[in-house]
Amino acid sequence: MFSMTVAAMRRHRIAGAAALAAALIAPGAAAAAAAAPAAQASVSHPARTGGYGGSRAGNAALNWAEGHARGCWYSYGGSSCSPGYDCSGLVMAAFGHGAGIWLPHSTYSMPGNRHLHRISLSQARRGDLMFYGSGHVEINTIWYHQTFGAHHSGQRVGWRTWSPWWHPTAAYRVW
Repeated sequence: MFSMTVAAMRRHRIAGAAALAAALIAPGAAAAAAAAPAAQASVSHPARTGGYGGSRAGNAALNWAEGHARGCWYSYGGSSCSPGYDCSGLVMAAFGHGAGIWLPHSTYSMPGNRHLHRISLSQARRGDLMFYGSGHVEINTIWYHQTFGAHHSGQRVGWRTWSPWWHPTAAYRVW
């Protein structure tokens, strides 16, 4: 079963890359490439990947967060721009408003939620949740070693690059 899922994911990725190449080389050929049977590789689970490889829910949540929460202040316990967001409040709001999936407002409760599925850090893609220990969570971006989140008092919600002393310890995909 696992090898069939991996094979289907590989076919889907290859077909997507072929469609992108066709769109760049000959825009008219993109429609034909998208209609090819290989591009229609079936993934029966509702967590089909979004355009950047993460779940559709994760991509929608990050889009909402970047568009609605960027620049808001950090506020412990907050879950809106006024008075501000804390890390789990931002994630809760982003997935709720962006993807219709309401998660708990606690980094300790999130990993046990039925919508979160643990993945290895190397498999993390855009929109996946990145946990820093058990007390902090942010949303993974498409940029290498960079997440989006509410960091701490005195800072605005935005992007942060990992460092040797500040990096995620666990990753979860949401669907």
